[in-house]
Amino acid sequence: MKRKEAKDLRSARWYAPDDLRSFGHRSRMMQLGYAEEDFRDRPVIGVLSTWSELNTCHSHFPERVQDVKRGVTQAGGLPVEMPALSVDESFTKPTSMLYRNMLAMETEEMIRSHPLDGVVLMGGCDKTTPGLVMGAISAGVPMIYLPAGPMLRGNYAGKTLGSGSDAWKYWDERRAGNISDEEWNGIQAGIARSAGTCMTMGTASTMTAIAEALGLSLPGASSIPAVDSGHKRMGTDCGRRIVDMVWEDLTPDRILTAPACRNAAVVAMATGCSTNAVVHLIAMARRAGVALGLDDLDALGRTTPLIANVRPAGNEYLMEDFYYAGGLRALMARIDDRLDLSAMTVTGKSVGENIEGAQVFNDDVIRPLSNPVYHEGSLAVLRGNLCPDGAIIKPAACDPKFQVHQGPALVFDSYPEMKAAIDDEDLDVSPDHVLVLRNAGPQGGPGFPEWGMLPIPRALIRKGHRDMLRISDARMSGTSYGACVLHVAPESYVGGPLALLRTGDTVRLDLPNRTLDMLVDADEIERRRAAWVAPKPRYERGYGYLFQRHVTQADKGCDFDFLQSDFGRTAGEPDIY
Repeated sequence: MKRKEAKDLRSARWYAPDDLRSFGHRSRMMQLGYAEEDFRDRPVIGVLSTWSELNTCHSHFPERVQDVKRGVTQAGGLPVEMPALSVDESFTKPTSMLYRNMLAMETEEMIRSHPLDGVVLMGGCDKTTPGLVMGAISAGVPMIYLPAGPMLRGNYAGKTLGSGSDAWKYWDERRAGNISDEEWNGIQAGIARSAGTCMTMGTASTMTAIAEALGLSLPGASSIPAVDSGHKRMGTDCGRRIVDMVWEDLTPDRILTAPACRNAAVVAMATGCSTNAVVHLIAMARRAGVALGLDDLDALGRTTPLIANVRPAGNEYLMEDFYYAGGLRALMARIDDRLDLSAMTVTGKSVGENIEGAQVFNDDVIRPLSNPVYHEGSLAVLRGNLCPDGAIIKPAACDPKFQVHQGPALVFDSYPEMKAAIDDEDLDVSPDHVLVLRNAGPQGGPGFPEWGMLPIPRALIRKGHRDMLRISDARMSGTSYGACVLHVAPESYVGGPLALLRTGDTVRLDLPNRTLDMLVDADEIERRRAAWVAPKPRYERGYGYLFQRHVTQADKGCDFDFLQSDFGRTAGEPDIY
């Protein structure tokens, strides 16, 4: 492989010419305390950190940035830390998903507008992985992704707690009157004990696994606990490796291929991935010019067994256990016959070379193919007159009795309406009802919030019921579970069929045949369609205005239409010098 020469570095366009503009660039670097030999003729590496004091998942990033910078310096590069939008999951309202595309745009433009030869992307909390990766794909410079890593397992009264999943579980018990204030406060204090992302196989761990399976992270990076010393070493390894990637000109377009995207989808299914994997993986693939769609994911889901026994799809274990059992390299080695082992990765080596010799150390955590957690993959795609463009369900995480179900709809037009109703103990509802929340999609939410795991009505909770069929055009937290149909497309806010459903209409789900329908006469549906009135826009100014007018629907990845590869340039930049 021919290596770049110093004169060909991207940063040389800023620093090398003997002209007034470059004089200004060099003098300002000297103002920062650098000598000219610090930044001339060596790769300048941006370390993009999504840290903030309100992002609990990334609270260790200030220290980890120093580990990355140490590696860059050791390899002969100049590291420069640059802040990126900290899209945290815990505090951002109305939903962090509203700002994923903002992070992608910021990442792309930050890279494009600065003298960076390569970047280390530091993320982990749900939307930071796809946001950073989408932007870096479009910018087109060498990049490597450093996942934040999961937090330590939770603990209360000798019980292991999983973030998100156990919060939902114990909240239902509290609503049923089975949890005291003391117990509730103890769970609250014990469920999140360290820096790092959710330690269940929620969206964060799903997306970092996908980044590694795509070849964008160093082998083994995705599941190292955030506070493990191995995570520090991984940060330094990333810093060293990105410098070599610059000299090798190993850009994202050489890694983000159709086989790489397929590998990532297979791995996602085998891990028991979050339903959010669908919208993010499609968005990342489309940025790279890969035509990945819902039908591709459903086909892979039908043939890929779920072998990671990690909550919420699994029964007992958490991400620490997955890491100790061998991590993603071991899981990929178990399914290597289903992967394209020739796909290129950030190591400069193939997937096959990266996973060679990987071992599973606990067959109950990473199951053999002969004993899967679930015989098919994590996700299934539904279609029918309620969701002509598709909807998503996580079969392994719901009660099997709901996989074929028919019942009357109980429809809510907003989250506040739903929230008030489900706490009404006199609500007229049975276990056979189908709860429906609409106007919660990409535009209707706004921003596609995680409202899809509709709470079980209090009247049913107190009778012992813990699951029922629920349908929404919203998303669901990756730590959630239950018989929840999500991502209904087109969403109701733009006139999708869900907008035409009425309370009392019969809804039928047939998961084996992948169908979801309202059993309403076609003529009646058309009468309702003719009478439907579009709601007023959610925004009249600012970023929300841009979002509402350009976001695509769930089946297309919810990226902005003008940023996806089939709407124009996929990478590179205008020559403004």
